[in-house]
Amino acid sequence: MAPSSPAPPTRPRPTAPASWLRAAGPWLRRAGAWIRSAPGTYLWLTALFVTTVIVHQMSPRFEADFLRQRSTNIHELSEDPVRVLIASAFWIDNGLWAPYAVLYTVFHAPAERWLGTLRWLAVAIAAHVLATLVSEGVLAWAIRHGHVPPAAANTLDVGVSYALAGVVAVLTYRVPPPWRHVYLFAVVVFYGVPLITGRSFTDLGHFTAVLIGLACYPLTRARHGTNHPATRPRHGTRTPRAQ
Repeated sequence: MAPSSPAPPTRPRPTAPASWLRAAGPWLRRAGAWIRSAPGTYLWLTALFVTTVIVHQMSPRFEADFLRQRSTNIHELSEDPVRVLIASAFWIDNGLWAPYAVLYTVFHAPAERWLGTLRWLAVAIAAHVLATLVSEGVLAWAIRHGHVPPAAANTLDVGVSYALAGVVAVLTYRVPPPWRHVYLFAVVVFYGVPLITGRSFTDLGHFTAVLIGLACYPLTRARHGTNHPATRPRHGTRTPRAQ
């Protein structure tokens, strides 16, 4: 009887984790490229994640006192305005980070990719600072004239929602017509209805931030048309030289 030939070697099947990583590789590369294209957005989001973890380690009473010291309320603004305007942009008072991860990806990242980091940051800072000063100024006027109690001067007011509202508004100029008008209408309704029905100073701050974002149109002018197909030269053609 002729000896049987040995069976050809077989390749070991990839384990489940290895096959999962291979399948997820393209998606991970795209996600990494997206994050690298908006570094300011995701550095800010990372800082918010760290501070949110820190807040979750605090007792409720200590957390309230800790955040109030970093709040842009009237009392803290009168003591050290620069410190609290910076500090308040890195803390979230509701302890929920995941919704901001979504909102930053949907609004902040596209705005930074479009405007560039410096212009995007200028819009966010302008909305955060000016909307805070306007809303707290109105609140101070209301306290002085007896419309709200004096205790409102110590109201907790931290977070990044004013900056977000300004960036949401400036993205109006990124949306092509006729959808630009639909987007603007949705933004005005979303931030305007709470201002009319609630009449809170934070609602005023959000709507003010929207107006500031719309006022940042000059920062967007150099970016108009940069991604429109009609502005890009076709393949195989050369732009004419100046005579």
